[in-house]
Amino acid sequence: MKIYPIDRIKRPFVKMMKEEKSGSLVLGFSILVAFALANSPWHEQYHLFFEHKLGFQFDGKPYLEYTISEWINDGLMAMFFFVVGLELKREIVAGELSNIRKAMLPISAAIGGMIVPAIIYLLLNPTGEVHSGWGIPMATDIALALGVLYLLGNRIPLVLKVFLTALAIVDDLGAVLVIAFFYTSNISFLNLALGFAFLMLMFIGNRLGVRNLFYYAIIGIVGVWTAFLLSGIHATIAAVLAAFMIPAEVRIKEGIYVARIKKHLLRFTHTDPNDNIPTLTHEQLEILERVNEDTKRAMPPLQKLEHAMTPFVNFVVLPIFALANAGVTVFNIDVDTLFNTNVAIGVGLGLILGKLFGIVGFSWLAVKLKISSFPKEMNLKNLAGLALLASIGFTMSLFITQLAFSHEEYKTQAKIGIFVASILGGLLGYLILRKQPK
Repeated sequence: MKIYPIDRIKRPFVKMMKEEKSGSLVLGFSILVAFALANSPWHEQYHLFFEHKLGFQFDGKPYLEYTISEWINDGLMAMFFFVVGLELKREIVAGELSNIRKAMLPISAAIGGMIVPAIIYLLLNPTGEVHSGWGIPMATDIALALGVLYLLGNRIPLVLKVFLTALAIVDDLGAVLVIAFFYTSNISFLNLALGFAFLMLMFIGNRLGVRNLFYYAIIGIVGVWTAFLLSGIHATIAAVLAAFMIPAEVRIKEGIYVARIKKHLLRFTHTDPNDNIPTLTHEQLEILERVNEDTKRAMPPLQKLEHAMTPFVNFVVLPIFALANAGVTVFNIDVDTLFNTNVAIGVGLGLILGKLFGIVGFSWLAVKLKISSFPKEMNLKNLAGLALLASIGFTMSLFITQLAFSHEEYKTQAKIGIFVASILGGLLGYLILRKQPK
């Protein structure tokens, strides 16, 4: 096989993008860059940049005019939530959440990991505008939590990685529901009805057997996302709902596909060779086209989309989100004003203690009530380590912070709480799990 110079250039980047922990490293680097810019001599320009407005004009009237920050949080992050929806549907259809008894342990853990942090926050912030931040410590950043877990290599049994993934996906679903029901503005029922009409078109296409991803992209983006954005319900909800409309079934079963490919390859080997010419014969081209067509039919559109979009989300969407939201200017923060409310303390303790006691406590309760059982290689010690990793709430926690508060002072306090808890939880979780035998 001939290797071109471009192949040598692309190879390290392709290899990096296939590594699961690479995305978390890029995200972590973006957080550091945002923090450095926010505390540099250019901190004012950094903050002002994201306040510039972008939109469309028709007949002199502005439409869909939002700040760069809003386009990132409402538009670009919709892609992140779309991938979350794809992952969730895959897990429900054929993953860890498809078997209800097996799924009950991560589901119980996730419920505890959402309820207890919210209670801790509300006990510390029972009234006023700060009250609305109770959803911030409920979240888990699946990319960073799994990134820390994969740094431990073969010390960690596969069952623990699967458990944390399932827990984080259920946690993401909980966060989506919280955003939908508690962090929405005034609702335009006309636009909402229009959004559901477009969703119905996606559903009908699914049931009719439409597998063209362009069909779902046009209706999902132009129809569902735009209608939800204008309805007042957060547009990221549209992304999750649209993901559930993507077909998860294959047209050709695995056994039939293998038989067909063998038949195509046998025909290909018996065609006249074309060694002296860099092109294919008409017959060879026809056989390869059939191979390509059967391969497409053997791939579920849901997994095809998830596989295609995950690298872009991990290496473009989340780093841009971090650059826009992780920049906290700390050199001019008055310590007295930082703690003039319990926002930072509520978020920090909610993430660290809430996740620890919520996940471990509800998991233990599920086992005691015989709702579920611990996997063979899981015990309370490594479960506590996983719970501490789940306190890394960066992406989703920052996202909810933007929705919960309009006051910049409260946003800063929440971000400090998120950063401290995420760093502390990540380190403690890493140290506990590192002591596990290989």
